[in-house]
Amino acid sequence: MLGDHRRQLAALAGKDRLRALAPRRGRDFASNDYLALSADPRLKAAVAAALDRGVPIGSGGSRLLRGNDPEHEALEEEAARFFGAEAALLFASGFAANTALLAALPGEDDLIVADALIHASSHDGLRLARAGCVLVPHNDAGAVEAAIEAWRAKGGMGRAWVLAESLYSMDGDRAPLEALAGIAARHDAFLVIDEAHATGVFGPGGRGLAAALQGAENVLTLHTLGKALGCEGAIVCLPAVLRDILVNRARPFVFSTAPSPLLAAAARGALRAAEVEPQRREELSALRRHAEARLGPLGATRSGSQILPLIIGHDGEAVALAERLQAAGFDVRAIRPPTVPEGTARLRISLTLHADAQAVDALAAALAEARA
Repeated sequence: MLGDHRRQLAALAGKDRLRALAPRRGRDFASNDYLALSADPRLKAAVAAALDRGVPIGSGGSRLLRGNDPEHEALEEEAARFFGAEAALLFASGFAANTALLAALPGEDDLIVADALIHASSHDGLRLARAGCVLVPHNDAGAVEAAIEAWRAKGGMGRAWVLAESLYSMDGDRAPLEALAGIAARHDAFLVIDEAHATGVFGPGGRGLAAALQGAENVLTLHTLGKALGCEGAIVCLPAVLRDILVNRARPFVFSTAPSPLLAAAARGALRAAEVEPQRREELSALRRHAEARLGPLGATRSGSQILPLIIGHDGEAVALAERLQAAGFDVRAIRPPTVPEGTARLRISLTLHADAQAVDALAAALAEARA
């Protein structure tokens, strides 16, 4: 009965693509806890204060039943003000948020034009979407506009939706947001920007790379709470009418147990910390510059962000190199297809405030030795 499943696993192993859960090992060069907020006393204090005032651990149901807690609503109100949006809606994860908004908002007559390297959650959302979809080459704004124009020329009568990440999680590079915003304006299109890896790290007060665009009626942004903000869940910022559509039609919202009210309280503390502690971003920026200087000569991409990919190519070589670094005391993970394109298996070196310049120097020395 299970033979086919065993063969699937064996096939993955034969390609050096078999995944397995592994514990944390050594200095953190793998997580998305960029500002080291996940264990910060400010967040712990926010949770303790919430417990003291009687906030429950669990929500007890979906938001549309009895699961809607004042902490959820307070977080959404504060997030909308913080990011400069008309409204905000909390989801249990960024994955749920991406699938929900793509499945619920674009209509049957619409077209979604998406960057080829968008997150897996967005790809899953595209499979659920009622609209047609076109994938365009990475960070090619001209291809986005050409896809919309070709669709219109063939009689497309609905609305176009342009989908991008402000900062891409595997390459650490940035989307051409200004160009995409111009295209969206010219073609009366919606612009959906996943800020997952920029929230907390970039923009005024950590508001993300798309902060200047927020508040426009055609702009939707997704802000993950479980990365730089150190919590869990995701906030979608958007016009109030679209928020109401999601409340009524987004199945991952309607039929899912609401997130813990305690985590909503922690996320409120994280937003405050991001705004009043700019030194965290400054420290991370300095660490990034140091890491680029030390790891760039060893092959790491100078991405200009906290994500420095080291392209290896072959899956097995990437895994072996990651294992050598882990054995030396550095938690660096190998990323393989289908997460990244074929032939681009890599080490994804993630910089967080759990490490410092001395740790980067030690990693560089270990990497040089491991590749010798």
